[in-house]
Amino acid sequence: MAGPRPLWNGARAVLATMHGKERAIAPLAKRFLALDLRVAEGLDTDAFGTFSREVERVGNPRKAARAKIAGAFALMPQARVGLASEGSFGPHPSLPFCALGRELVLLVDRQTGLEVAGHHAAIDTNFAHQVVTHTDAGQAFAAKAGFPAHGVIVMGVLDGQPAPHLALFKEAASEADLAAVLARTIALTSAAHIETDMRAHRNPRRMRAIRRAMVDLVRRSRSQCPTCARPGFAITGRVSGLPCKWCAGPTHLTRAAIWGCEGCGHREERAVAATAADPAHCEACNP
Repeated sequence: MAGPRPLWNGARAVLATMHGKERAIAPLAKRFLALDLRVAEGLDTDAFGTFSREVERVGNPRKAARAKIAGAFALMPQARVGLASEGSFGPHPSLPFCALGRELVLLVDRQTGLEVAGHHAAIDTNFAHQVVTHTDAGQAFAAKAGFPAHGVIVMGVLDGQPAPHLALFKEAASEADLAAVLARTIALTSAAHIETDMRAHRNPRRMRAIRRAMVDLVRRSRSQCPTCARPGFAITGRVSGLPCKWCAGPTHLTRAAIWGCEGCGHREERAVAATAADPAHCEACNP
């Protein structure tokens, strides 16, 4: 991660989390950004949205992360820098039956107004859910998800849909605990909705993804715009059309990356290292 020296020489920073994300974020913030990072003790980040549906997230992940950081600044007004992360999970847009996890880690420097965001997206997630009518089916789902190392959430069911207002259990820590909450929920609503717990402290895979997003934030913070020198100059898009090695016609493969600055708006198109595509990717040569 070589690059310019960090902007923050021991500056106080606050992390908006109540789910142990400092384990993934704090070591990198200290080593590579020279931040003196503290957790915003007493901040209820569930107020900004929960995976278990009691509180709906307002706005996109970046807006939610900004709101968390604002709450953290209110609790630690002496902090110059605020950090927060936000995750999103759902079906992969192009791979059937595959889930996609996206992580954002946002840094806000309220002295300069700088915002830098790190990102990570991968199919390495255990995001899944199932409606069960028997405890053994629920326990089988949990075992596949990696329980108890990976947590699960159990909630009631109404008209085939999850109903956390009827029943909601988040803290099952053993097979006996899980069997008890499954039985209780099924007795109450005739079925139970069980899903992987996506809170960071209950999901080691997500904690690793947050760390990777933080690594990306560090890289972006050390990449300066060639026009205004603002940190965060990074890839914002890609251009397809890498020419086929045989016929020179365009393929769907990337021929260039678009780099951009959120500050001054400067954009650059940078060619990828490859100069030609394998004909296997050409619709003309390999229809």
